[in-house]
Amino acid sequence: MKMRMRNVLPVLLAMLVAACSDPRQEVTEQLTNQVLLPAHEKWHGSNAALLVATEGFCAGELDVSALEQAFYRTLQQWSYLQPLMIGPMAEGNRSWQVQFWPDKRNMVARQVEDLLAAASPLSQEALEGASVVVQGLSAFEYVVFDEAVDLTSQGDRYCPLLTGIARHQQALSGEVLSLWAGSEGMTVMLTAFPNARFASADEALGSILRTQITAVDVLKKKLGVPMGRLNQGVAQPWQAEAWRSQHSAGNLQASLSGAQAVWERVRSLVASADLVTRIDAAYQDTGKKLAALPAPLVTLVQEPEQQSQLQSLYDSLDNLETLQQVELARDLGIQIGFNANDGD
Repeated sequence: MKMRMRNVLPVLLAMLVAACSDPRQEVTEQLTNQVLLPAHEKWHGSNAALLVATEGFCAGELDVSALEQAFYRTLQQWSYLQPLMIGPMAEGNRSWQVQFWPDKRNMVARQVEDLLAAASPLSQEALEGASVVVQGLSAFEYVVFDEAVDLTSQGDRYCPLLTGIARHQQALSGEVLSLWAGSEGMTVMLTAFPNARFASADEALGSILRTQITAVDVLKKKLGVPMGRLNQGVAQPWQAEAWRSQHSAGNLQASLSGAQAVWERVRSLVASADLVTRIDAAYQDTGKKLAALPAPLVTLVQEPEQQSQLQSLYDSLDNLETLQQVELARDLGIQIGFNANDGD
């Protein structure tokens, strides 16, 4: 009898564990450990590499193409991170320190030149006390890619700024990573409930989805603004994100990949197989349309014959957002709530 009970107990224990398991908590843990935290770590790593490349360029050890490639990698990691910015990165004005967009009045160029005119050579202390407009990747992009800047002959003027920005970015991403660690860090808040942020895995999952869906809406804005959707159909090419480096479409692709990484973990929770199929197809359709863009966005929005292709991409993003904001939220029973970008 004792032997039989000994054999039965592990089975009962396994059944009890299975009965108590929470699929939503499991998915939230997967998102935290496999998507959110690794994205922040890779972003921090790209900032470290950007600093190395910047110092190498300013020391005459690397050419400008190496600096450009390091910038592209950092920009891509930052774009991938944007649909995943739950917690520390979305607080304390931190995201503005990384990228200033939209720049409707060419503030980046004007403030960079004003700062350098007022403090030359520029010190790290002066940069840290300056506007967020000059502390991030938008200012870095201006210096490296703008036709008005001759970086080769004016390295002494601009290198202190480039190095200062790279140091600021590395420090910022390091600070954010530290807020994910420890007994009260974001990792614990997303995996052990209840806590000071979330009462349950449902609340945490809802917050992750709100962040991701808002980011998809921002993708629409990043496409729609240069298309002229907010300007009576008049194209605004200089409002394209990263127009100087002609990397706007690449940013959109990276952000879409970040959003899709969330969906790939959440899809197992969806009751409707039809909805899963439609959201899968929506991601595939949007990805294909982005990859098919024949030229940089700053160029395409100025070509009337490309408007139908851009409109098709915009409609695809709109469909993807609606599927998630309305139908996915309904299927999961999660209240997405007000979108901060509604009305833009």
